[in-house]
Amino acid sequence: MKKLISMIVFVIAFSVFAAGCSNKGASNEAEDGKVTLSFFLTLSNEGEKKAVESVVADFEEENPDIKIDLNLPGGGYEDMLRVKMAANDMPDLFDTHGWSQLRYGEYVADQKDMDWVQNLDPALDKILKDDTGKVYAFPINQAKDGVSFNVNVLEKYGVDPPKTIDEFVKALETIKKESNGEVTPLWIPGGDNWTIGQIYDQLATPLVITDEKNSHGDALVDGSFDWSNYTPLPELMKELQDKGLINEDVLTAKLQQATELMAQDKIAFTFVAGSLGPDATELNPDVKVGTMPVPAFHEGDEQSWIGGERHTIAMWKDTKHPEEAKKFIEFMAQPENIEKMAQGTSAPDALTNVDAENYFSEYYKQYEDIAVEPYFDRVYLPSGMWDVMATTGQELFADTLTPEQLSEKMGEEYTRLRNQ
Repeated sequence: MKKLISMIVFVIAFSVFAAGCSNKGASNEAEDGKVTLSFFLTLSNEGEKKAVESVVADFEEENPDIKIDLNLPGGGYEDMLRVKMAANDMPDLFDTHGWSQLRYGEYVADQKDMDWVQNLDPALDKILKDDTGKVYAFPINQAKDGVSFNVNVLEKYGVDPPKTIDEFVKALETIKKESNGEVTPLWIPGGDNWTIGQIYDQLATPLVITDEKNSHGDALVDGSFDWSNYTPLPELMKELQDKGLINEDVLTAKLQQATELMAQDKIAFTFVAGSLGPDATELNPDVKVGTMPVPAFHEGDEQSWIGGERHTIAMWKDTKHPEEAKKFIEFMAQPENIEKMAQGTSAPDALTNVDAENYFSEYYKQYEDIAVEPYFDRVYLPSGMWDVMATTGQELFADTLTPEQLSEKMGEEYTRLRNQ
């Protein structure tokens, strides 16, 4: 009898949970007759949130018969979307955050017939289009990831933005010495371990891809890569830690601390990007944050931007309100809204009919001849390796892995995940 009662309670609880998930996912009709579209985005910084909330409010004012249910779950985004994919109950509109084809491709509607497509930056063609011409998502902006730096700090201590890893290490050493330890040369919020994965992902490209003599892209794709070639990267990170060039609290520091520390001139370099610059400057108008491409690892190689799609809007192929969803996307694609999002996210626009200025525009123009390389993990690693980069990076800082053991573990997980 007890088993029967337990079974009934479980079924009821699961039904309530499933219904709740369903209501949060697919579109629905509100009682007042409005169409409600669910919209999930990975935006997380305050400046980014304010920008998209402003555009959504403008759309709802112009279209009083449509309500946008905006969801910004931050670090929980991927887990939430995985649950929704498994249930085939996706949001009407959602951010593919770099995985428009590989992860979300079978869930998205084709946008090739929409007006905005004629203005897509050709640099994103291979990322957002396939060989059949299908367009997987609308790009709110595009990524040019590198290294952020405090302009005032570098000028104070006579440091130029480094072009190579050797110059980068010397710059960090100079700042530590000249500031008497008052400034953290390289600040890493490793308490949010994905930020460690971000560093490894960005630096892997100049280590094993862009230099002609040290290019292992084909071997990574076919599975024959010798992971000892990856070891110089964890060796570099361990060297920085051992020399006291990164924050002592690297394993507990949180991302939200970045803005205040940068505003106080306590950080010289960081891989934190997004709206860090404008957010820090809002706290302290005298602060100026710059950005630069990732330094070259090998002599004779060039710097690289790391990027591709950043924030996007895909439309669920089974949405009950495709016309309303398209209407919202076309609204987002209007030049004034693209400019607003570029300013809010401090990222370059992705359309040719817009020349949006943002906080980092002068740096994007300064380095406009630097090539944009795709994110390392999206091209060369099997799904699931991002978490491995993050956790092994944590273990290195915690002294539970050596650089050689880190590379070995990466190789083991790379093989296991490829074979799944």
